Amino acid sequence: MATKVFGYIRVSSADQNEARQVETMLSKGIEERDIYIDKATGANFERPLYQALRNNIREGDLVYIDSLDRLGRDYDGIKAEWQYITREVNADIVVIDNEALFDSRKFKEMGDIGKLMEDQFLSLLSFVAKQERKKINQRQKEGIAVAKAQGKHLGRPKMGLETLSRNQRKTLEEKYVEWKSGAITGVQFMDLLELKKNTFYKIIKEYETQ
Repeated sequence: MATKVFGYIRVSSADQNEARQVETMLSKGIEERDIYIDKATGANFERPLYQALRNNIREGDLVYIDSLDRLGRDYDGIKAEWQYITREVNADIVVIDNEALFDSRKFKEMGDIGKLMEDQFLSLLSFVAKQERKKINQRQKEGIAVAKAQGKHLGRPKMGLETLSRNQRKTLEEKYVEWKSGAITGVQFMDLLELKKNTFYKIIKEYETQ
């Protein structure tokens, strides 16, 4: 059994809502005071709360992460951090959305062969991620060039009822009556939808007038 269990959460900016990740960590039985939340880019690991977590991890501890890209987007860096936590500190990491593959405890149970498999797996992941980033960057450049040539507007699309995901739309329809009746607060409703206040009320207005 782990000495202490931590949760690490990262969202890319202050505009994004971390509520879903927090609920996931709480469902794992992690104390709220042991959940570390960064609102920062994943391009590097110089994030204040990640560094605080890193300094607090001790041998035998367990760290939960919602998905691997929440730890970071630099997969060479992820490999180095993973090895630091699991081998130098001798703690463990579990990636919730893919526990079958990303659970360092399973590799440790396999001894030296497990360590070799873990290294190979992380190296392969790093290579695939790099190739995918190159493809994405190239597609973005090509897409921007085409859009400019066609005189199209570039930039972040405006959020509205039609931009909601299927899960957000389902939550809106299921919880709208509860919110109107006072069973849940506006803040709770916004958190469930993972929306900011202004966007939330804009979408509610569209929903009520459709």
